[in-house]
Amino acid sequence: MNSRILIVDDEADIVEFIRYNLEKEGYQVATASNGVEAVQIAGEFDPALIILDVMMPVMDGISACRELRKIDKLKNTFIMFLTARDEEFSEIAGFDAGGDDYVHKPIKPRALMSRINAIMKRKEGVGETEAVILRHNDLMIDPNTRVVTVRDVEMSLPKKEFELLYLLASKAGKVFTREKILRKVWGDDVYVVDRTIDVHIRKLREKIGDKRIETIKGVGYKFVG
Repeated sequence: MNSRILIVDDEADIVEFIRYNLEKEGYQVATASNGVEAVQIAGEFDPALIILDVMMPVMDGISACRELRKIDKLKNTFIMFLTARDEEFSEIAGFDAGGDDYVHKPIKPRALMSRINAIMKRKEGVGETEAVILRHNDLMIDPNTRVVTVRDVEMSLPKKEFELLYLLASKAGKVFTREKILRKVWGDDVYVVDRTIDVHIRKLREKIGDKRIETIKGVGYKFVG
């Protein structure tokens, strides 16, 4: 199991506070104080989880997340944002950049550790599901390589976009409610804002075509091929 966690925050007391609690649980911890350091360290440290502050000097967390997702071996790394801001737009921007979860400051130690432990356990079980390649007309979705091919053009999707597409396409024609999508793709222990699914659907439509995923008003979405 990869037990490495990278903490990125420009507030030293918060970094030490989180580090102390993580190391007490047996995790290997590395730290960075800004987004540029985070990208450099993450490439070498190869963490399973990155805890990333949004507001930082040199490079903010949103920009750092985009850069981290460009590194092949970090495409499936879980990225959790820390923020003192409650504005919904910052959360949407974070998910849009490739983030997986949000935690608001001030941090509650028990709640944070419970969420981290749940994330790490879930990551430990990744790969146990049946890896079936899906084909729908000129679209192919390969869960082994996480590559999507559209009209013979290959593309590598961010982790949550891929998982969302694979879920919908695995049962073409079936309507998935928002609640079921959130449980299946983000899990019960991850907090996401209401528009998170909409953002990911929009980005998928931009990449694979806007007619493949249909909106069922007031219910959810279905894949139509």
